[in-house]
Amino acid sequence: AKSERVKSCDIHPVETWALAALYSGNVYIWDYETQALAKSFEVSDLPVRCARFVTRKGWFVCASDDMKLRVFNYSTSEKVKEWEAHTDYIRTVEVHPTLPYILSSSDDMSVKLWDWDKNFANTQVFEGHAHYVMMVRLNPKDTNTFATASLDRSIKVWGLSSPTPHYSLEGHERGVNCVDYYPSGDKPYLLSGADDKTVKVWDYQTKTVVQSLSGHTHNVCAVMFHPKLPLIISGSEDGTVRIWQSTTYRQETTLNYGMERAWALAATKESNKIAIGYDEGCVVVEFGNDDPVASMDGTGKVVFAKNNDIQTGSVKGSAGPDSEDGEKLQIAVRDLGSTEIYPSSLSHNCNGRFIAVCGDGEFIIYTSQALRNKAFGSALDFVWSGSKTGNYAIRESISRVKIFADFKEHRIVKPATASAEQLYGGHLLGVKGSDDAVLFYSWEGDFVRKIDVSPNAVYWSDGGDMVLIATDDAAYVLSHDVQGTQQALAVGKGNQEEGIDGSFDLLYEFNEKVTSGKWVGDCFLFTNSQGRLNYSVSGQIQTLVHLETSSGGGTVHSILGYLAKEDRVFLVDKAMNITSYKVMLAMLQYQTAVVRGDFDAANELLPIIPETEYLVVAKFLEAQGFKEEALAVTTDPDHKFDLAAELGQLELCRELVGDVPPDEAETTETQSKWKRLADLALAQSNFELAESAALACKDYSGLLLLYSATANAAGMSNLATLSLADKKYNVAFLAFFLLGKVESCVSLLKDTKRLPEAAFFARTYNPGAVSSIVEGWKSDLAKTSSTAASALSDPASNPELFPDFDVALKVEEMFMRNRGAVIPASKYLEAKGDLEIDLIGMVKAAAAGGGGGGGGGG
Repeated sequence: AKSERVKSCDIHPVETWALAALYSGNVYIWDYETQALAKSFEVSDLPVRCARFVTRKGWFVCASDDMKLRVFNYSTSEKVKEWEAHTDYIRTVEVHPTLPYILSSSDDMSVKLWDWDKNFANTQVFEGHAHYVMMVRLNPKDTNTFATASLDRSIKVWGLSSPTPHYSLEGHERGVNCVDYYPSGDKPYLLSGADDKTVKVWDYQTKTVVQSLSGHTHNVCAVMFHPKLPLIISGSEDGTVRIWQSTTYRQETTLNYGMERAWALAATKESNKIAIGYDEGCVVVEFGNDDPVASMDGTGKVVFAKNNDIQTGSVKGSAGPDSEDGEKLQIAVRDLGSTEIYPSSLSHNCNGRFIAVCGDGEFIIYTSQALRNKAFGSALDFVWSGSKTGNYAIRESISRVKIFADFKEHRIVKPATASAEQLYGGHLLGVKGSDDAVLFYSWEGDFVRKIDVSPNAVYWSDGGDMVLIATDDAAYVLSHDVQGTQQALAVGKGNQEEGIDGSFDLLYEFNEKVTSGKWVGDCFLFTNSQGRLNYSVSGQIQTLVHLETSSGGGTVHSILGYLAKEDRVFLVDKAMNITSYKVMLAMLQYQTAVVRGDFDAANELLPIIPETEYLVVAKFLEAQGFKEEALAVTTDPDHKFDLAAELGQLELCRELVGDVPPDEAETTETQSKWKRLADLALAQSNFELAESAALACKDYSGLLLLYSATANAAGMSNLATLSLADKKYNVAFLAFFLLGKVESCVSLLKDTKRLPEAAFFARTYNPGAVSSIVEGWKSDLAKTSSTAASALSDPASNPELFPDFDVALKVEEMFMRNRGAVIPASKYLEAKGDLEIDLIGMVKAAAAGGGGGGGGGG
């Protein structure tokens, strides 16, 4: 990140933050994952020369050229404390890892100790230097001692309880700017950098210089032993940062980002990253990868490396019956010893008796129980055979691979590719070529086959009959004809250019980036780049769990191994925490049999699987399209109902939903099941079931459709009563209307204060009720507008406004007299003409004819 001159930097051990103290007087916190400024603090008008995180308090402490120390809460941005600490510029501060102490060094030639539990009181002053004290650094192995670097050309070592130094180290020709301690306990070393352009490694027990490193062309401003990697790092005003091996002192590389002078370095033991402070900003660099260096054999014994130290423990039995998936396992660990090389990888051989440690272009094979040296050598890559104890291969160069049998050199292979870039062990020896292909060889050095994909990893099944080739964006699973390959090689049918035809066949592929994996039978367990633990059965991907991921969303876990007797897969994260997840072997075997269509084998395995897992089995069967089998297996009533509904077994659905406890009968879930059952029954013309299901879930709209379509007057009458009681007035109105109960329709409209609608409805269908309705309407309307109320007319008061109203009354009488006569649907063709009858005209004609005839008769 570009900024003003960075005089000091620090890395947060948990968050993805880099802390930068700026010459402008500000302190910045950068998020190095997003490359954005997370927080900024305006500290002083003068330069801030140093800042350090106090992680356990949620603070950072900084020193500025106004001779003050300030402490801020980085979460709330609140200033916790500010005080004048020295009488000259403060060069650096150091935070004690366990005690409530801060150490500060200054141009006033002193170092001071501050106790924040005593309101940051100064509890000790350390004096003895004859010039500016440029840096103070605590000893990580003995936090009661610390070292200081000064422009008086000396390094002094002190104890927290004494104001005077224990001893001095002298050897630099000019002022010393920086100092650091070796991070682990096997070497009593100090590191220093000075204006004489050199970096020196000191043995502080013998008080001698172990090594002097030269190469910088200007003052060395910052040095460090990396707390996790075997590296010495130095930064200089010449603009470069140089990387040296801490064991051989060989210079590895030089970093130059063109950001002018390098002033500061910072690292954390939790990762491989370092922060560098320059004139023009701050850079965070990651060395190599921080994948865990660990391996597990088939019995659950784990061997892992922490720096050069090799440790072992067993996960067998560590996950008890009450252990939760994903819970960190507590494993008893014992030290095996130290290795001479810094491990970048570690792996067991096929039977777990030996481990190979690789790094720095070398390998050493040890016994796994006592770390006794068995073999060693130089190699770019090392891989084990998948079947024989002492068989392995190394890549000596880009054109030469050497195979060992029983720890003795056996064959030399010159791969048929321009450049052999990586080896893969297992049932066959794999060589990654520069032409985006992998070449497989037997462990006798015979060429077997070339596969045109560019692999990241190759995973062999235990029997060697299946192999997964993982690439950047996909995985390819191939079958391997083990017997056919062996026979072809035995009779010399192998072709050095084409290999053995038919030795491999593509079974399936899937678009996942596999980051680690393990075959369990014909099932492949793997983690992917999105942090999911999955397994593949014949190309069908099942997700077991979503794992924790890094802040960037990437996976932080790797599969260590699988213990079939415990039905558990074991994972390790970047911090060497081991977790486990239940993955039943019987379940994997069952699913494999189902996918292959071998239901005889599947049915034999099913009783082995606990009934608690039957729902998982049923959902898998459903996903494969075997719904009837899933219905027979599932133990979950909801799942059983869904399957029965999809299979059309409606009586089973009725039985299932009818068996719910009384306290669940009115729940939304139960009601929705009845509704679904009613719809399915209606689709199958099962009207009895459709009616009972609709009544159970009070589906009044569905019942209205059903009763009207089936001319069920009794059902319609019951529906009118039920819907009215439940205040479903629209349905009740329609039910009454279809039954010809117009008086009930009018009453419903009046009772629901729908008086205008009631009046107009009555004018057409129940004219005898119009006057009483209008009277009530007027009374109600007068409450808001008497003028509007007085404008309403009714047939009783204003008959002239209602022509033929008396005829309408006679038609109503005829309707009331005849509405009980129901015409069956079978008479539709005979009765359909009656729909066109003009009742008003008939009544008028009858009245005219009847009047004349009556007169004659009289």
